[in-house]
Amino acid sequence: MLLTQNATASLPLGIVLRKSPGVTRWAKWVWKAVAVLPGAAQESWKELRREGDVVEYHAATVELELFRADAEAYLAGLSTNPPAIYVVMREADAAEAPQDIEILLATASPYDAQDYADSGEEIIEQVPMPDGLIAWVNDFVQKHYQEEVFVKRKRDKKRIDLLEDGIGDPRIHQATDVYRAPSRKARVVH
Repeated sequence: MLLTQNATASLPLGIVLRKSPGVTRWAKWVWKAVAVLPGAAQESWKELRREGDVVEYHAATVELELFRADAEAYLAGLSTNPPAIYVVMREADAAEAPQDIEILLATASPYDAQDYADSGEEIIEQVPMPDGLIAWVNDFVQKHYQEEVFVKRKRDKKRIDLLEDGIGDPRIHQATDVYRAPSRKARVVH
């Protein structure tokens, strides 16, 4: 179930979607990710609960992968109130999928979620993390997060204000140049 290596960790994560009737004539159904199931078995659109026209499905089980390089992002995600998993979905072709929506992935990184949101093609849903999942992600972050030390840039002592490239250069032909000193030209008297 839980796969851990030096720099990565992985956990199957079930995604629960709620399908409810749309409120406009343009959107027949509204899909919303409402929960995640850590350690869930593989499922595909298993109906969990029905109340009238509102149905909740265990839509899919995806791998939640954590990478050491993204530990700072997971730490930022854990600091939100409440900590969240981001479910990335896309509208599916009616011919290819049993439902109107397909699950692409789940991530604990708000930075990854923002990258997907920027494209505008995917639907990003924020789902609160269960306590056990918060502890699992926090353990990973504690093992792999290393704060980057701030290094102030040292200024060199070179004086760059003494040289003005091209300003007032007599080799460059210009009709007027406010920086060039007036030159004395011999007056030609006719």
